[in-house]
Parts: sequence; C-alpha cells; structure tokens
Amino acid sequence: MGSTSSMLTQYDIEEVQEHCHNLFSQQEIVSLYKRFCQLDRNAKGFISSDEFLSIPELATNPISQRLLKMVEGLNFKDFVAFLSAFSARATTQQKIEFIFKVYDSDRNGKVSFNDILEVLRDLSGSFMSDEQREKVLTQVLQESGYSRGSYLTLDDFSKVLGGHGLKMEVEVPID
Repeated sequence: MGSTSSMLTQYDIEEVQEHCHNLFSQQEIVSLYKRFCQLDRNAKGFISSDEFLSIPELATNPISQRLLKMVEGLNFKDFVAFLSAFSARATTQQKIEFIFKVYDSDRNGKVSFNDILEVLRDLSGSFMSDEQREKVLTQVLQESGYSRGSYLTLDDFSKVLGGHGLKMEVEVPID
C-alpha cells in the first residue's frame, strides 16, 4: 500500500477494512483505492490539500478549510478511515466523534463556545448575524446543561448532539 501505483493485496484490503471498523465492503475499498490513486496525482502515497480540493463537493464545502486540516497528508488507510464517518453504516457515536474533530480545530480535546461559533459562522455565512448565532448557540448549550464558558469534551459533545437524531450521510461515489 505504500505506492499508489501498486495493486491492493487481500491482506491490504482486510487491514483497511479492520482500520475503518468494517464500514466498507472489500469491493468498496477497491473502488476507494482507485479513487485515491486518481486524487494522488503524483503517486506519493498520500493526498495533499490541493489534491483533496480537486473534489468539487469539498472545494465548495463551507467548512473545507477545517476538513483540510484533518486530511492533509492522509495515506490510503487513513483516507478510508476519514470517509468512514460518512458511511450509512457508521454509528451515531462514530459520526459524533468525526464532527467533534471538525469543531476541535486546535486538537486539544475540548470544544469551546468560540470553536462552535466559528463553525456556525462558516456554515451560515451571511444568513445569520453574529448576534443570532450567539443567541442560538447559548440556548442550545443551556438546554443541554452547559454555559458559554463551558469546554465540551467528546463525552459532553455526545450528550449535546446524541439526542437529536443525527443524520450525516453523504454519498461517497464508489464506482
């Protein structure tokens, strides 16, 4: 798996399956490998930010800069693990863990009011004022037993998002 020009062995496929908690079938992993090789234009064995942004859906995503921090330099195995959060087979907890990583941009294991506010700003753009975003966020946190000054750990974040029927399905084209 080191070189993207090589073919995947059965062992490689099984290793990737295990790494992504069996959220993709073996055929899906082979298809994802073909897509990875297309993205890895220089056959370096990992995907750069520019290569990642060549995916139109990601280039236009309002949180693409946050996602770039998560994907810069991903090898194939980590690329599949990254995509696994978008699988229809991923559990709610796996999806929450992914979303937490998006919000926790400084990777300190905690999400602050301002971290969440930044993501809301990215997502809502000019459709909401800063005052509206702060009001909504304050209300959501208070309803969950937290305040503006709270730092949410992954467990706290799960409590806030877990009861809201989280649906995060994105079609990952697997040819």
